[in-house]
Amino acid sequence: MKTDVAVRTDVAVKTDVAARTDVAARTDPGVDRRTRDRVGRLLLEMGPSTAASLGERLGLTSAAVRRHLDAMLADGTVVAREPRATNAPRGRGRPARFFALSDAGHETMHNAYDDIATAALRWLAQTGGEEAVGAFAQARVSDLERRYGARIVDEAPAERPYALAEALSADGYAASTQSAAGLGVQICQHHCPVQHVAEQFPQLCDAETAAFGRLLGTHVQRLATIAHGDGVCTTHVPLTRPQTTTRPKITRPQNTTSERTDR
Repeated sequence: MKTDVAVRTDVAVKTDVAARTDVAARTDPGVDRRTRDRVGRLLLEMGPSTAASLGERLGLTSAAVRRHLDAMLADGTVVAREPRATNAPRGRGRPARFFALSDAGHETMHNAYDDIATAALRWLAQTGGEEAVGAFAQARVSDLERRYGARIVDEAPAERPYALAEALSADGYAASTQSAAGLGVQICQHHCPVQHVAEQFPQLCDAETAAFGRLLGTHVQRLATIAHGDGVCTTHVPLTRPQTTTRPKITRPQNTTSERTDR
């Protein structure tokens, strides 16, 4: 068990480190940006949090964290929330506010993960060659193929493109279908979660296209991809027999954005 002197020493050291970090952040924009990124990642991991709880995890004072949170409030990457009302007795003073990532903040964090994923694949290509990147892309779609296959296997061939579009939409791809002038069906994905990574590693798109072909039991053709600058990822599915289904096509949601803003 630590003595009172040891405890006071630990507190003094932590306070001194926090103070020096805060001073560095005020004088060095790079330190400031890195600290703000750490705050954002913690909010992504922990959910709504107080400045005190964030400061405890970061080794900073609450005042230093609030300065970063104020800047993030100003640029719209976080929002402030009042604590939920409870019957528990409260101490004096105003209750601590909780801070959470906004939609824009979540987008910023996802972009950061894109950078990490791209760097990891670049390293994989340098150490293992293009075959290693292709193997990774195949492993990534294997889970997709397994999950979607369970939803598609019992569908008639003419119904499978619609079932696949529904499965993609459930995973956030904002997919829709449209007729291809009697020649087949086009599956359109209006959102690509890995757009910025696929721009540098088209193996991700190639593996996904091959998986669609296996799921649908026919050769499919990719006509356009968001990663290549097109507004929508479009996959053509040819008719294998006369289409008699009367199932309506899936229309694109009105509030879906087709492109992500470039960084």
